[in-house]
Formats: sequence, structure tokens, C-alpha cells
Amino acid sequence: MKPMTQQDATLTVNELLAPYAARCEEDLDRLLVEPDTPEALAEAMRYCVLGAGKRLRPALVHMAAEAAGGGPEDLVARAAAAVELVHCYSMVHDDLPAMDDDTLRRGRPTAHARFGEAMAILVGDALLTRAFGILAGAGHPRSARLGAELAAGAGPAGMIAGQVADMALCKVPDGFEGTRFIHLRKTAALFRAAARMGAVCADASGAVIEAMGGYADYFGLAYQVRDDLLDVTGDAGIIGKTPGKDADAGKPTAASRLGLDGARKLGEELTEQAVAALPPLGATTETLARLARLLTHRIH
Repeated sequence: MKPMTQQDATLTVNELLAPYAARCEEDLDRLLVEPDTPEALAEAMRYCVLGAGKRLRPALVHMAAEAAGGGPEDLVARAAAAVELVHCYSMVHDDLPAMDDDTLRRGRPTAHARFGEAMAILVGDALLTRAFGILAGAGHPRSARLGAELAAGAGPAGMIAGQVADMALCKVPDGFEGTRFIHLRKTAALFRAAARMGAVCADASGAVIEAMGGYADYFGLAYQVRDDLLDVTGDAGIIGKTPGKDADAGKPTAASRLGLDGARKLGEELTEQAVAALPPLGATTETLARLARLLTHRIH
């Protein structure tokens, strides 16, 4: 892997994601709040979604759709927005006192710190249900398949399973396999849904959809390893959230299991495994490969 400075990597990641983030921001602003939503709830929804974040997951939807040959513009836009709303809901609930009890997210007070715990719970519920409403609103023959992919990634065998395991509310394998068990579900599952949904939008073959999912699994694992490193080495002003939370809570992470050097090596190995999963998809996957490699060096 070609060495790069952290500053160069960050700027390049931002440049790569910028057009997708701008498009997603427009779509979210257009689709987020339904008519007759109480204004207090609408305000909290906008606060938790608009104007912040890398928009990585919706960018992955767009990139995967492009790599698979492209899909209907409105369908891809709605799929990307739906994935981002599920991600935002998960952060709102993850920050609650009953979960990680954090007060800083994306460089701003978390939802419960800003609006109170009751409203934060309801905002999370609203974002989750709105995500599926946006997909259904496309009125497209593939809407149901997209909803099923998103539910699989976010549901009781995906992201929610990862959160349950992360909270030590179920049994997980011993040692690093337990950490991988959590990462594959809590983080990678929604990336997998995003990549597969992009391919579904493009009406790709089953083989292409599976290859996208394989890429995203390794991509998500690598992303979480880097997140674990940033929890140890990051600065709150840069990463936009409170560092050291995992260590303070005694959570098993890649950094705590393998040490900083071991975690960095693992992150690079997982990244290359993600890139290696792409060749069956052809030369159109250059952007996906570049994104995976750049994120290995991100600083936020």
C-alpha cells in the first residue's frame, strides 16, 4: 500500500466524497420531513441529519450503482437517503445514556444532550421509519427488494445484533473473534446493505450483488478497525466525538486486542481484501477501490 500523509489522505477523501455528499444533502433536505410532522420533531430530525457527516454510506450506494452500470436517478437517490437516515438513527440511539452515554457527535451536542432523552428516542424512531417510507415512495418494482436489503443490514441479524453484542447482552465468541463478530454486524452490515442496494438499483446480477456485499464486508471491518484506532489516538476537535470512550468502558476493540501496530496492519490487510473482492465487477470499480484505500488513513 502506497504511504500517504494523514493530511493528504483526509483532503483526498473529502474531495472524493464531496459530490456524493452534496447530492445526498439535497436529497435529504427534500425527502426528510413529511407534511404534518410536528415542528419540534421536524427541527430535531433536521438537526440530527442535515449539515454534518461525510455521507459515506450514501456515497457507497451511488458508487456501487455506478460500478454496476447505473440505475434510475430517483431510485438511487432514495436508496442513498434511506441508508443515511438509518445510520443517523443508529447514532442517535447509540449516544443515549442507556447505550454509550455520549454528549458529542459530529462536533455538536448529541440529540439527547440538545433535545432531551425522550425526544432523542422519538427522533431515532422517526428517522428509521422515514427511511423505509422514502424507499416505498419511489413506487419502483425494486423498492421492496431495497427495503429487504436495508432491513437485513439494519435489523436483528445485522446492525442491531452488533449493538446487542457490543453491549454484552448476548454471547459472542472468545478473543478477537468476538470483536470481529461485533464489527461485522454493528458496522459492516450497513455498509454491506449500502453496496448491495446500489447494485440492486442498477438491476445487477446476483453475482455482482454478492461481490458488492463481499467488498463491503471487508470495507466495513477495515473502517471499524480505523475507528478503534482513532478512539485511542484521535482528537475530539478532529474526529467530532469523544475519544477514549471504548477504553473507558472496557470494550474489546481491535486496538485493545492487537495493539496499535497490530490494528494498523489488520486494517491495511482488510482493505486489500476489500479491493481484491472487486475484480469480478470489472474496471468500473476504481472509485470503490480508491475509497477503501484512502479510508485506511483517515483521521476522522
